[in-house]
Amino acid sequence: MRITGFTFIKNAVKFDFPIEEAILSIAPLCDEIVVAAGDSSDTTNQLIAGISANLKIFHTIWDETLLNDGAVLADETNKALNKISPDTDWCVYIQGDEVMHEEDIPVIREAMEKYKNDDKVDGLLFNYHHFYGSYDFVGSSSQWYRKEIRVIKNNRSIYSYRDAQGFRKGNNEKLRVKEIDAAIYHYGWVKPPAVMHDKVKNDRLVRHGTTESEIPIVQASDHDFDYGHIDQLKLFRGNHPKTMAKRIQQNNWKFDYDISKNRITLKERIKRWSQKLLGHQIGEYRNYKIIR
Repeated sequence: MRITGFTFIKNAVKFDFPIEEAILSIAPLCDEIVVAAGDSSDTTNQLIAGISANLKIFHTIWDETLLNDGAVLADETNKALNKISPDTDWCVYIQGDEVMHEEDIPVIREAMEKYKNDDKVDGLLFNYHHFYGSYDFVGSSSQWYRKEIRVIKNNRSIYSYRDAQGFRKGNNEKLRVKEIDAAIYHYGWVKPPAVMHDKVKNDRLVRHGTTESEIPIVQASDHDFDYGHIDQLKLFRGNHPKTMAKRIQQNNWKFDYDISKNRITLKERIKRWSQKLLGHQIGEYRNYKIIR
């Protein structure tokens, strides 16, 4: 069974993306990792070149005509996906702010072995931990997606969808997936406040073609991001992936949050009730079909 990882990245140093940790986290699972290295204005390309893993790096130029709804992110993902060798059985996708836990590797590999020759299965569905403000808190409201596809079969009809959150195949068909007891650790909202401020502005450019918005960036000052502007968080009770250890130790800002002041609306309470009763949230966006 051959397994290939794939990812894309641009300006990881400038915006403090844990791309090295992301790549190293999937390396034990992969025979090779394809990296689409964008036209960065910082030292990202040098950082990628120095990572101790079996990488297949190629350089890209982001298409500025796709700076709308995050389409450029899917385009870059597809560039990497298309570079994967035809003899690969499974493709492992990781984004620049996501990390896989080493404790989940055996579970993932076991599922790959089990469903490798099952044509009904297109991919594997992961749980998510969305960290916010610090490495001690995760988002707990329904605004955070609970699950997403991060492993797919090497099927040329599969492509990255919309803003690269998930995948589809053929003529806009949802992938058929198996849920597995493994998680992706998402650190996109854990950065020094000044870097977070700049990252949010850059996200607006990538997703909307402009840094302007009717909704201002919540700031503690002209250049800092106010992490206190959030509805619900909960304490993270687990342990982080080992590849994140050094970054977490170097954390140099303070984030405090009183979970007793979580703002839980009636709509949110109904969603929680539906999750407990039905196993899913009413109105939840699911870009996949779960096979039981």
